[in-house]
Amino acid sequence: MIDSFDGLDPAASADTDGSRTGDDPAPSHESTPPDHSHIRTIALDRPQARNALTVDGLESLAATVESLSAGTDAPAVIYLHGRGPAFCAGADLTAVADLDGDRDAAREFARLGQRVARAIETSPAVVIAGIDGPAMGGGLELALACDVRVGTPASTYGEPGVTFGLFGAWGGTARLPQLVGEGNALEFALSGRTVDAEEALRMGLISRIEDDPRTVAASIAENPSETVSVLKRRLRDDSERAEQERREADAFADLVAAHADEIESVLE
Repeated sequence: MIDSFDGLDPAASADTDGSRTGDDPAPSHESTPPDHSHIRTIALDRPQARNALTVDGLESLAATVESLSAGTDAPAVIYLHGRGPAFCAGADLTAVADLDGDRDAAREFARLGQRVARAIETSPAVVIAGIDGPAMGGGLELALACDVRVGTPASTYGEPGVTFGLFGAWGGTARLPQLVGEGNALEFALSGRTVDAEEALRMGLISRIEDDPRTVAASIAENPSETVSVLKRRLRDDSERAEQERREADAFADLVAAHADEIESVLE
């Protein structure tokens, strides 16, 4: 149920009828389009279930993100989106029901979702969520782990688990208040309500509203790959201020040395 390939997904906006029926296929890889060589796309590809994630799907997604993030050839940008009418409905409720009240199994399921979110958050690539349709529960939590969240006008957002006795446990209780503030996070999560793209933008759930979120990924990928990766690390750094500033100065010095010729060309 996870599709992975170089470049931007040509089917991202065209495949909206939910016609693909594969349940949990292994990630596939396609050739690199020359105009988007610094972008890697991951598509959640279970549209008949609104891209809800099973255990196998979570494991596949974790392995895909971790594989793309390893080594020295990581892409500058990873674009994450859902095929069909939804970004992601979160955890597959059948998979949750199959836990059958087993606390240990439930804990492991939560930890698996947290592993995916952590892999997204710590990837050297800038991970951009392109959200069209619903991003609910765990699906929203995966988006929260991304560096940039871009929604279409038709996107919607919610943490509905509270309405049937649960809540998202893929790191959302930590990330949501960081992004929207404690007051907004409490009201949003405790009510279980759904918000549209405009309200999500006002709250800080998403960064931008675009008809085609892929344009944001393409724009960011036009910048030097090394600089994009360094900026992500610096902006994600949660160490003490003095250490942040030391690392910032070191990173700046490294980039000045690496891009001396480009800096000179700007002045010409």
